[in-house]
Amino acid sequence: MSMPLQRGISGVRVSDSSDDLRDSQMKDKTDKEDLIRGRSTTDSHLTLRFPFAFLFTSNHKHGGDNAFPPDPYTARTRHRLMLMFLKISLVLIVVFALAGSFWWTISISTSSRGHVYHNYRRLQEQLVSDLLDIEEISLGPNRWKDLDYCNIDDSENFVPCFNASENLALGYSNGDEIDRFCGPGSKQECLVLPPVKYRVPLRWPTGKDVIWLANVKINAQEVVSSGSITKRMMMMEDDQISFRSASLMSDEVEDYSHQIAQMIGIKNDNFIEAGVRTILDIGCGYGSFGAHLLSKQLLTMCIANYEASGSQVQLTLERGLPAMIGSFISKQLPYPSLSFDMLHCLRCGIDWDQKDGLLLVEVDRVLKPGGYFVWTSPLTNARSKENLKRWNFIHDFAESICWTILPQQDETVVWRKTIKTKCYSSRKPGVGPSVCTKGHDVESPYYRPLQMCIGGTRSRRWIPIEGRTRWPSRSNMNKTELSLYGLHPEVLGEDAENWKITVREYWSLLSPLIFSDHPKRPGDEDPSPPYNMLRNVLDMNAQYGGLNSALLEAKKSVWVMNVVPTAGPNHLPMILDRGLVGVLHDWCEPFPTYPRTYDLVHADNLLSLQTTQRRRSPCSLMAIFTEIDRLLRPEGWVIIRDTALLVEKARAMITQLKWEARVIEVESSSEQRLLICQKPLTKRQQSL
Repeated sequence: MSMPLQRGISGVRVSDSSDDLRDSQMKDKTDKEDLIRGRSTTDSHLTLRFPFAFLFTSNHKHGGDNAFPPDPYTARTRHRLMLMFLKISLVLIVVFALAGSFWWTISISTSSRGHVYHNYRRLQEQLVSDLLDIEEISLGPNRWKDLDYCNIDDSENFVPCFNASENLALGYSNGDEIDRFCGPGSKQECLVLPPVKYRVPLRWPTGKDVIWLANVKINAQEVVSSGSITKRMMMMEDDQISFRSASLMSDEVEDYSHQIAQMIGIKNDNFIEAGVRTILDIGCGYGSFGAHLLSKQLLTMCIANYEASGSQVQLTLERGLPAMIGSFISKQLPYPSLSFDMLHCLRCGIDWDQKDGLLLVEVDRVLKPGGYFVWTSPLTNARSKENLKRWNFIHDFAESICWTILPQQDETVVWRKTIKTKCYSSRKPGVGPSVCTKGHDVESPYYRPLQMCIGGTRSRRWIPIEGRTRWPSRSNMNKTELSLYGLHPEVLGEDAENWKITVREYWSLLSPLIFSDHPKRPGDEDPSPPYNMLRNVLDMNAQYGGLNSALLEAKKSVWVMNVVPTAGPNHLPMILDRGLVGVLHDWCEPFPTYPRTYDLVHADNLLSLQTTQRRRSPCSLMAIFTEIDRLLRPEGWVIIRDTALLVEKARAMITQLKWEARVIEVESSSEQRLLICQKPLTKRQQSL
């Protein structure tokens, strides 16, 4: 009889001995329990030593053939726990870091802040010192070589960067040769002598109407041939040139100003109420229009081409009025977009129909929204076919750039710039120049080539002139206005208070120095000092225009050329929007003006700025001082406020310029020093 088969695995026959089977199973169970108990003991021991060991335990179990298979669910759980642990660790690290930083900030007291700032200033001075040492080493034995005087015939009225003969040799033509080109040969390494019979200008108000003939370069023929209203007001008398402000010619300027006001719709010639404060006078004659408007609290900047003789800019500056060399030829002016409330051209000699209207586009760029372009020319009453063609082109082009023409009177035409940027997009396709792209719409260009596109439309400063605060409140901007430039009122307020104190300090220091050296000066009928002892100031590092604003608030009869260096932050748009005048300039290049222009040159932390920016502005401090000497009139003053180290360096350089210098320590937490210098008359002037 056959034996019955038991069910087994893979058909393997199983022993019918049930006792053996049970013993075998019990043994296997006991072995497994012992193995698990042993592992639990080991894991508990590891847990006490390393609480997170479970995160790094391998899924592989030791035990040879009897090992447990890996559990996929357990591996996934451990992976999640590991990620969670890493995230929590990162969060804790960030929290601890922020808490530590906050505690460190709170723990810094006023004294420790001063200590940190003191250390920062020391590091900055050390950097400046190292850069100056490198410069001195590079200069070698020529470091202390005295500067010679320039050749009189070539440099007496010479302005670097405006050399027509040199530009012609370089291939410039069609009028471009009289434009500004600063090459390697533009820098002068000599001191410019004044004319042989040079005399110190008369103080204001006398000096505004009378200048010394020997101080400028002009001949009788140039006076006779003067054609415009403002030029005809000039008269030569012995050794003087007088501008007859009390004559019939002055009445003619008054009538002309009144005519412009009527055309705009202004009552009582109150340009201020119409939003007009700053005017760019193109080809200004000899500044009589600007001199007249000055009495109405309007600030007029005269610009004209460089002229070797009979210069409009030179005579205007000699009168103490705002002026600089500027050309409508091939380059953009060094002003931001939307800079002036009015542009004026009285027979200025510019052919506005040339270059397909490109010059009118530059006028539009620097004109504020709602601003006025005043043009007086015989061409506006054209009779001939050729002149009619030219006038029609100008008229149609002005309309294509969204200018509105006002009713014409005589030869004078006034256009008003649009206040709406939508006007440009609403034009018919192909009409007028397009709006500048973002890459080409540079707010503050520095002598870039002229561009045939409408600029300034993307600016946050696109505000109609009648929508701005009226002068003089305009110089003290409110919170909303300052937000356009990323400034807080506290910053400008603190800056203004500092400059009020500084101006009082300057005036108290300069008054006794000036009038003790010169107890009797021409123009004894002028008001007593210190109200008119200076006519103009060149602020080489104007920052926010604080010096200018403080002088106005102190009611000093002086105007300031606010220069914003290209090596530093650009606050020029804000300065111009405050109702002041200024310009962008690289102090490694000559300034666009004639020699002997300014009564006072002011440099606040300019040396620090130029030294720390040496890579961007590769020029020596001595080159800057040589340029200052060219710009400063004899017996003019220089005020340098900077670190103690740089002031000492400046005083050493001044000995080469043959200036007189006084160093004054300033009680200030910034550890600055004040250097006051005076440019003397040369021996040949002193003997006269």
